[in-house]
Amino acid sequence: MPVPKSARILGAAAALALVAVGLPAAAQAAPDAGPEQQESFTFGVIGDVPYGAAQIARFPQMVSELNTHDELRFVTHLGDIKAGSAQYTDEYFAAIKAQFDRFEAPLVYTPGDNEWVDCHRVNNGSYNPLERLDKLRSMFFATPGKTLGGNMPVKSQAEQGLPENVTFDQQRVAFSVVNVQGSNNSLLPWSGLGLTEPTAEQLAEVESRDAADVAQIQRTFADAKRTNARAVVVMMQADMFDPYMLGQGAAEKPELVSGFRPVVKALAEGAREFGGQVYLFNGDSHVYNDDAPMATGSPWLGIYGQDSVPNLRRVTVQGAATSNEWLRVTVRPNADTASEQLSWERVPYSG
Repeated sequence: MPVPKSARILGAAAALALVAVGLPAAAQAAPDAGPEQQESFTFGVIGDVPYGAAQIARFPQMVSELNTHDELRFVTHLGDIKAGSAQYTDEYFAAIKAQFDRFEAPLVYTPGDNEWVDCHRVNNGSYNPLERLDKLRSMFFATPGKTLGGNMPVKSQAEQGLPENVTFDQQRVAFSVVNVQGSNNSLLPWSGLGLTEPTAEQLAEVESRDAADVAQIQRTFADAKRTNARAVVVMMQADMFDPYMLGQGAAEKPELVSGFRPVVKALAEGAREFGGQVYLFNGDSHVYNDDAPMATGSPWLGIYGQDSVPNLRRVTVQGAATSNEWLRVTVRPNADTASEQLSWERVPYSG
């Protein structure tokens, strides 16, 4: 983003509620499920970690603590594995990858803008962001279709050059993880390289990635409707509904978030067509939030030119240097389709 993310933390209050109101259930009742499918399951969500020297030093302990939670079927990391002002060297890549490999549960990781988009900044080392993206993919996604940490098969978009984009199903809940970035989805100029306008190669990468993201989201919703899935869960790094951007005048200047428009459109159209419960988990803005960003009356409807999407619920995970928590998400038993399918709680680390 054009301003340090720490400014957002100072300008926002963290919500403390754990679970909010329910949303509409799927239009059709789910078929009877066998005993195994009726069991609930849990997964963990983290993001924007580790930030700064102290948290980097604690990160192995944080991984070890998550490893004690045998109930977690998998863990997702929503991107930003360093602070926005820190350099992202090959050595740092390797150090974080070594910790990711320690996860005993499968780890589903989607990159953040601090990993590559913003690495043009002088204090990041004035890298070419696309070179950092290539390096990130070669190190963290060398085996497409396989998670980090514990092994869980996933379907990836490796054939389209995006091995980080994955889908998977768990007890008739469809998961879709897409590479959507902060800094207006990588449309901001690479100022650290002395540029004032996006380059041709930069715009080509955004166009290609947008097309892949949209295609995966559309396919996820189509498959979910075809199979009568109970819910759809979409995960990404970018906060496409960042309250900070509203404070910066996004309602009057929608170009501030123009890079998100194709993905928002695909998400909104897919959710309306699916009709069941849809959940969006993101990082990026650091402050825990639980809302319905496209409900009737939301300013984001005008910004993105969309009609209301009442069945979309969004959760931003707490992150950055002052964060000391992770999100434990519980999926209700398969037999219960009348209630909210997902619930969650903010869990502090013990250390």
